[in-house]
Amino acid sequence: MYPLKFKPILKSTIWGGNKIIPFKHLDCQQEQVGESWEISDVKGDESIVANGSDAGKNLTEMVNEYKEKLVGKENYARFNGKFPLLIKFIDAQQDLSIQVHPNDELAMKRHNSMGKTEMWYVIGATEGAHLRSGLSKQITPEEYAQRIADNTICDVLADYPIHPGDVFFLPAGRIHSIGAGSFIAEIQQTSNVTYRIYDFNRKDKNGNTRELHTELSKDAIDYTVYEDYRTHYAPKQNEGVELVECPYFTTSVYDLTEPMNIDYSELDSFVIYICMEGACTVTDNEGNSLELQAGESVLFPATTQNVEVQPKGNVKFLETYV
Repeated sequence: MYPLKFKPILKSTIWGGNKIIPFKHLDCQQEQVGESWEISDVKGDESIVANGSDAGKNLTEMVNEYKEKLVGKENYARFNGKFPLLIKFIDAQQDLSIQVHPNDELAMKRHNSMGKTEMWYVIGATEGAHLRSGLSKQITPEEYAQRIADNTICDVLADYPIHPGDVFFLPAGRIHSIGAGSFIAEIQQTSNVTYRIYDFNRKDKNGNTRELHTELSKDAIDYTVYEDYRTHYAPKQNEGVELVECPYFTTSVYDLTEPMNIDYSELDSFVIYICMEGACTVTDNEGNSLELQAGESVLFPATTQNVEVQPKGNVKFLETYV
């Protein structure tokens, strides 16, 4: 097997901006692109391979065909032949709704789906850009429902000004929202189960407000209050820096100005690179080589033993695997 690139799935949204198309160097006209789904096995939104002999196949077909060679032996068994991660770029020109995602147990019981634990890496932020993550004070499920009703839920949410390089880990159950001016990379479980908590009473063009899932979200929320919801790390050049390690993914950031050989011989998993700055050439142990530039993602199959990264000047990318 060889490293795979996929055709992006561009989603126009009411809150979408204009950063994704130029960031990804795409030659297309599409307005208000809020999301680019880079690698997806969500039903109805399966990514299509863009390169090599498997071009034209979707990710579901690839997993069915290559099984543990693509995803890793343990992953193939654990996730019942589904690709376990969904990779996105998100460009918010307006505040997104406030949301929470159920954990695996609740999502399986209610929706026959995996839950959704995710993380954000801030690629860009305009002046005043912010994110909400977690509760700033202790509340009960009853007070939560009351605060939705009287429009005061934002008063008890932790709100953070953001800058490029900021990282937030969002385990299932944590209330969160992406604020206006945020441009982020999102890594999450393959799941589309979202409970909308609050939408600032916005109306669509027909004058209707969007549905809220107050009752469903009430027992999906983790009401624990933490002092700080940011993920803190010390940036370094020319070595990997781990950002998040959880049961669903391990993610590191690499900021390289010189060549690096990354060893995956002991890893029973696929590996994804999400490029955020600059460009590089990546070459696997079988001699398969491709160019990677800002706005692109590449999936290395579990059969990959090592990857040689040759930066073109400077390159910054996220590395994630299960």
